[in-house]
Amino acid sequence: MQQIKRAKSKKYAFDWRDKPVIYVKPGETFEVETWDASTGYFQSVNDKAIPSLRPGFDKTPPLTNPIGGPIFIDGAKPGDSLVVYIENITVDQYSWTVIGPNRGPLGNSTLWPTLSNEYTTKIFRHSSGPSGTTRDGILHFNNKIEWPITPFVGTIGVAAEREVFSSGDGQGAWGGNLDIRDIAPGNEVYLPIYHDGALLYLGDVHASQGDTEFTGTAAETKATVRLHVKILRGIKTPWMRIVKPNSIVSIYAYRPLEIAVETATVYLMNWLVQSFNYKPVDAYALITTCPDFRINIYQMVRLGKLNYVAGAEIPKSYLQE
Repeated sequence: MQQIKRAKSKKYAFDWRDKPVIYVKPGETFEVETWDASTGYFQSVNDKAIPSLRPGFDKTPPLTNPIGGPIFIDGAKPGDSLVVYIENITVDQYSWTVIGPNRGPLGNSTLWPTLSNEYTTKIFRHSSGPSGTTRDGILHFNNKIEWPITPFVGTIGVAAEREVFSSGDGQGAWGGNLDIRDIAPGNEVYLPIYHDGALLYLGDVHASQGDTEFTGTAAETKATVRLHVKILRGIKTPWMRIVKPNSIVSIYAYRPLEIAVETATVYLMNWLVQSFNYKPVDAYALITTCPDFRINIYQMVRLGKLNYVAGAEIPKSYLQE
């Protein structure tokens, strides 16, 4: 099985000019070893998020969210769509999150000065689950609180039709740093293709995260991601889509949030009309009356240039073939 080793997973931009690291065929399983969002800087509570101490923060833009790739997909052409199936994710033995001055919406808080006057690093221990690995393990928040590890790929995408200088804040129809907790094992991610071979990149795995990644970092960790891909010929997905075992999700990212929510919903309606025999009037009525229609707010943090990421979701039981 082909694998991108962690030493080669240090790209910081989605760049179509990069030489492919591996070449894979549709249906072929392969692995990518990923770094955490700090490229290994945060290892203990003594490692603080002080910009002058962090490697790569003397660059513009800063070198955050390293990604592995590009991965050349045999037969992928512009105008097609790439379907990425996440088979499993094995995370490292710990994860981290950081808080400090000028970070996130409370980085200048006067209500809680400890959030804005000092740097804090939290390290979370991981333990293995029934499989003997962290794929189904436990994240220990402290000595009393714990929860199942629920890993997902925070940054994933193909080389865009334009220059994307940073994997830290690059976002678009092609993917990017979207922090969508549904880019997880068992789900399919649909991406439009702009270059021969698609040129897939991924990294920035989170061991767990709630909605919005409110502080700007979740449970950041190194990981090994196992996946395979397929190609949809002649179908160009307008924006990232996700197919889960029991539902479909249309994604959009923008500021303000209401535009992201509205556009994700319109794109879901378009999906229903084009692929599932809905008339526009019925699709419109469905998303406003169906009790199981959901809007997911995956990423909404005031951090740099990041847009807010929304997903419009409907169960498969409402789809018409």
